[in-house]
Amino acid sequence: MELIQSFSVDHTRIVPGIFTSRVDYLGDSTVTTYDVRLKRPNVEPAIDVAAMHSLEHIIATFLRNDTDWKDEVVYWGPMGCLTGFYLILKGNRAPQELYELTLRAFRAVESAEEVPGAAPVNCGNYLMHNLGMAKWYAKEFADYLESNAGNGAIFEYPKTERLVTDDGQHFYDS
Repeated sequence: MELIQSFSVDHTRIVPGIFTSRVDYLGDSTVTTYDVRLKRPNVEPAIDVAAMHSLEHIIATFLRNDTDWKDEVVYWGPMGCLTGFYLILKGNRAPQELYELTLRAFRAVESAEEVPGAAPVNCGNYLMHNLGMAKWYAKEFADYLESNAGNGAIFEYPKTERLVTDDGQHFYDS
């Protein structure tokens, strides 16, 4: 089985930031998946599950209501490893073009007074939310983005070097 693109990213070197994960061309349309990474994988603790759930609700609501971007948003949701989120947008933009939107979204969490859709009729696990911790993670990430705005590493995936034999076989570290 072929290794998927997101597993070719060197997770031992990735830093928090905004990265292009993949670009898909669907007929006349293009959609791009972005990796919005809040934590260094396998170095920092993963994000608390209840806080991650609250971040998902608040930021998804923010993105789908942002006047400049709402028509471009296809999806916002957590990574299984709980170190970040995937944002899928129509079109194909450089990660740097998402910097202001991402910063505004995480700053909006800091001022949220409730988690939208956190009721049994709206959410499959409405009791699993933690607004206070979501605010803490949001501030931490927004502060990080601001202090690293000039650091190109927050926009460029580190790629894993793969050994390729003379006959074209690929070797992957595990």
